[in-house]
Amino acid sequence: MTHITDPMRQTLLLATGNAGKIAEVRRMLDDLPVELKGLGDFPGIAAIDEDGASFAENAGKKALYYAQQTGLWTLADDSGLEVDALNGEPGIFSARFAGAHGDDAANNAKLVRALAGVSREKRTARFRCALALADPEAVRAMAEGAVEGLIIDDPRGHNGFGYDPHFFVPALGKTAAELAPAEKNRVSHRGQALAAMRPKIVSLMGLAGA
Repeated sequence: MTHITDPMRQTLLLATGNAGKIAEVRRMLDDLPVELKGLGDFPGIAAIDEDGASFAENAGKKALYYAQQTGLWTLADDSGLEVDALNGEPGIFSARFAGAHGDDAANNAKLVRALAGVSREKRTARFRCALALADPEAVRAMAEGAVEGLIIDDPRGHNGFGYDPHFFVPALGKTAAELAPAEKNRVSHRGQALAAMRPKIVSLMGLAGA
């Protein structure tokens, strides 16, 4: 297994260019002795095709690829929205549901159109997240999380990103975009997965005093 020489402060690459994801992960790991970097810090690395059949497969593939490209411990997430009335779509294609990768406005507009005429009780959905931690030799750990909700037509809230303004969590009476960052990290799919992954990061990376 690859070890980084300075046990007091190590670099952990988060294999995404999504600023919202980086901010969420940074808030949840900010007390660990790690320097978190994103793919924007490595512009010369070609993107990998996310052609796996599941969130977990995509996360593992990304984590290992970018760990090998950089020589760093790498944490990769693959996450998305599953809507029951759409037979689980957009699923692993959530970021490019409307065609262009990461076009939140277009993705949300397509989602609302696809659910036109569908009653509230049949708009059940969930966010899923799979996380993979890899060094340059292998994927060393996996973790998953999920949160249940309903899709609403009219966006609510200004926090978060992606489908958050249209994802209503009945147990909280709010959309994901109405949650304060700390509250979202406690209940979100990514927050759950990261909470499960955190002790694995500490153990596998040998983080001193964490």
